[in-house]
Amino acid sequence: MDSLRQEKIQKFEEFVDRRLKPDLVHAIVERDKIFDQQKIFSDLRKNIENLEKNSVTSLRTLVNLGSEVYMQAEVPDTQRIFVDVGLGFHVEFTWSEALKFISLREEKLERQIEEYTRLIASIKAQIKLVCEGIRELLQIPEEKTVEGRVF
Repeated sequence: MDSLRQEKIQKFEEFVDRRLKPDLVHAIVERDKIFDQQKIFSDLRKNIENLEKNSVTSLRTLVNLGSEVYMQAEVPDTQRIFVDVGLGFHVEFTWSEALKFISLREEKLERQIEEYTRLIASIKAQIKLVCEGIRELLQIPEEKTVEGRVF
């Protein structure tokens, strides 16, 4: 194999290892963070719906003070709640206002998840394309795909 071909193969491999794979890992991590946020808002929505359904007016609960240290707390009026809206800000909402805000936030998070999923698919396609280019430079025959079930 000539040195020019070897040099091209090395550049393609470096591109995959130094650029595409870290980008893929970063996109997956960011999408997972959004999945976590989506779960938090989904749980909050379910809790508010349960409070409404059961007509809860006061509440006793345990509050995490940090380092897994808990303290009992009493909420005398559950008609208004504080919701973290980001950047360390909390807004006081009624249950119906909170549900509207949560539905808007869930829609936004769903769009972000879709964007990251498309980005992840694009990066994976780029990696596959570069690997195919390396295969052609090495003149390795194309692998035959088996139709049917893959285990």
